[in-house]
Parts: sequence; structure tokens; C-alpha cells
Amino acid sequence: MKILIAGGAGYIGSVLVPKLLDRDYDVDVLDLFWFGNHLPEEATIIKKDIFDLTEDDLSGYDQILFLAGLSSDPMADFSPSDNFISNGAAPAFLGYMGKRAGVKRYIYASSCSVYGFTSNELYDEDSPTVSNYPYGISKLQGERAAMQLVDEDFSVICLRKGTVSGYSPRMRLDICVNTMFRYAMANHEITIDNPAIWRPILSVQDAATAYIRSIEAKLDISGIFNVASGNYTIGEIGDLVKYVIKEELQIDIHLNIKHVHDLRNYKVSSIRAEEILSFKPQHDVQAIVRDLIRHRDLFSDFDNPNYYQLQVFKALKEK
Repeated sequence: MKILIAGGAGYIGSVLVPKLLDRDYDVDVLDLFWFGNHLPEEATIIKKDIFDLTEDDLSGYDQILFLAGLSSDPMADFSPSDNFISNGAAPAFLGYMGKRAGVKRYIYASSCSVYGFTSNELYDEDSPTVSNYPYGISKLQGERAAMQLVDEDFSVICLRKGTVSGYSPRMRLDICVNTMFRYAMANHEITIDNPAIWRPILSVQDAATAYIRSIEAKLDISGIFNVASGNYTIGEIGDLVKYVIKEELQIDIHLNIKHVHDLRNYKVSSIRAEEILSFKPQHDVQAIVRDLIRHRDLFSDFDNPNYYQLQVFKALKEK
């Protein structure tokens, strides 16, 4: 099977691509390589903008994965216009062109951010999507555009991912568990802005598995699926990061608890992904932290701007 992964040199793609190559898939990665190239040599790389693709470029691929776009609320807030182009228009264009080129399946990287602020209920894929922020709105736009393309010859799977965390060769230190780990190691302190807020957390390893399950699902399967390793309050995540570091490294971590108002709060059910895609997460927050500890020497320069999406994005915009 021949697969094109748009944005495949990023945080998730750098974990997913080696796994796909190990399964003997023919993988091409389309990316602008803002954060460098951390992919295996066997992966074919294409440095090109999505909007420059033609039908001929996409002819011959069996499946296309969209992992591109702006990947965080801070990036979206910094440049809402780029956010809506990258997360709304780009996936719509790529899916449309892929379908015209004869591609059989399109997989879109969505986000649980589409739920915005919820009550203390477990949300499934049929629950209201009420995000009022650029990132969540744009991810929902990308979903809806992709799902419009579904027919008997073209399958679409949208994965609403929880907050992805864990070690990747293309490392990030600006996302939930990873951020807490960074400050715990550097300052022996973790600041918890609001301990009561809920977040679905997704190990980057489990994220890669979710994409593999989507690729290998029967072609008559289409739909939207929540994927998370588990639901946690921010306070609980801080406790778990503190506990694992103490257990593994004998370092005492201080928790600085605040009560800052936050308009993002959601926890999700991944039952549909389990029942239809056979997605079964294997990595809880403790496992994520232990994996970060094992690989900590590979990202020990905590001030490296490449570990922070917004810093790199701002620098690119200033050029």
C-alpha cells in the first residue's frame, strides 16, 4: 500500500512513519520541514506546499493522512488567518484533490478541542461541539469538509485526538505532560493553573497506533472517532508527573497550585474507536512520564526553540 502523509515530519509523524515502514508500507512524507527532518532514511520526503499539489501528484496513492496544519491554540491565537487556512482550507483541498485522483481513504487529524467547554459529562462523537476559539473552530471545519467527501468509493476517518504527549524524535515541550516534565526537571516545580480542569491525554505512541488502526480498517468504514489514552484533571496529571519523577529519579517536585479561570474543559469517550477501529490505548500518564525519563538525554536543552511550536512559527512569520 502506498501512503502519503501530509505533515508527516512533525511530532506525531516522526513516531508514526517508522512504525508504518516496519509494516512494509510505501510511505511518502509531504512537509515544509519547519522543525527539521527526524525521519528514517527509508522515508521518501517531498518538500512542497499542500496547495501546490495536483491530481497527478496524488495519483497512485491508496491513502492520504493529513497531519499538517497549525497544531495548538497559541499558534491559532497568534495568527487566526493562517490557522483557518491551514486547518480548514488545506485539509478540504487535499481531501478533494485526493478523491479526484482516485485515492481510496483520507484520514484527517482532528482534535478534542472541538468540544470547547463541557459540563462534567463524558462526551462522545455525537455530543455538541461548542468551541469558540480559532483552533477548535478550524479543526471542526476541516472535519466537516472531509466528511462531505464520503461516498462508496471514498472513505474518510477523522480522529479527534486528546492532548498528545510523550517522547518523539521531533520533540515538543509545549504540551501538557511534556511541559510539566520540562519544568519539573529544570526547576523542580510544576505550576498547575487550574487543578479541576479535565483533559483527555493521548500518548504519542497511542496516537500512532490510532492512525495505524485507521489505515488498516476496512474501506467501508468512515466516521469521526475520539481517541485518548485516558481522561485526567490537570491536578491529577501534576500529581502523577511528580510521583513518577520521585520514584524513578529520587527528585522532589513542588506543586504550585493556582486557580486560573479556563474556558477549555472536556473529557471524552473512546468507545467508538475501540469497537469499530479496535483502538485500545496502552500508555497512561505514568507510562508517558517514564518514556520521557528514558529519553531525556535526547532533549536536555530545554531552551531549544525547536521544541516550542509558537517560537518557530513566530520566527517564520517575521522573515
